[in-house]
Order: sequence, then C-alpha cells, then structure tokens
Amino acid sequence: MSAYAYSAAEAAARPGWITRTLNWLDERGPVSWIVVMVGSFIFAGPLGLLVLGFILITGRFGKGCRRAREASRMCGPRLHFHARRGTGNAAFDAYKADTLARLEREQDDFEAFLARLREARDKAEFDQYMDERAHAAAAPATEQNAPEDDAPRGKY
Repeated sequence: MSAYAYSAAEAAARPGWITRTLNWLDERGPVSWIVVMVGSFIFAGPLGLLVLGFILITGRFGKGCRRAREASRMCGPRLHFHARRGTGNAAFDAYKADTLARLEREQDDFEAFLARLREARDKAEFDQYMDERAHAAAAPATEQNAPEDDAPRGKY
C-alpha cells in the first residue's frame, strides 16, 4: 500500500476539488455564480452556456436555493444527499435522523466555541498591544527627567 492510498471512509469524508469548489461558490451566494457565468461567457462562449445550463438544472437560483440556504447554509442541492435518504427501516431512519441532528447541533456549538475563542485571543492581543503602547509612551517621559550618568563631564 502506498503512502497516498486511503480507505473508502476517508474518501467519503474528504470531498474532491469539484465538490469543494461548488460548496465554496454556494457559500458566497448567487452573485458568485453570476460572476462565474459572465466570466465563462467572456473567455469561452460554449463554456458559458455549460455554466448557465448547470445553474438552471441544479436550481442554484430560485425557490430551491432559498430553501437549501435556510436548511443548510448552502445554495443548490446537497451533494451528500445519500445521508438524508430513507432506508425503509423506520427505527433506523429515526435513529439516523436523531444522530444527524445531534451532530449538526454539536457542529454549531463547536463553531460558536471557535468564534468565542478567536474573539478572546483577539482581545488579549489587543490588550497586550495597548499595554505595550502605554509603557512605551510613559518610558520616554521618565528618561527625560532622569539625569544621564553616562554623559561626559568636562570644563566649560
């Protein structure tokens, strides 16, 4: 087995570059799709038609986009739709729905924790900067008042 091989579970947890690109564009909203479409029309007309067709077929704009954005903070269809599909076993489907809801709550809590952690770090860095600035402002005033012992003394 080479160093670059990974299991199927790792492959499912790590989306490809196309999925990451689509998610990145979806997070920025419909304006990003318009920019991509106009840019593709400018550089290559047929590519612009393909992008326009993709936008229309996947419903990146319209009611589907609004519903998806409200439900999952994404625009367009979910690319990992297999996790939401029912299996036919009601008990397992209920367990899976509860687990997914719990995981989404935990992810939201963790993201909120990270935001609080970033704010605390930023505040600490700012406070340190302000303290250093106050000490630097106070230091020259005390040095000017103190006599200098290193100055050469001579007759004038």
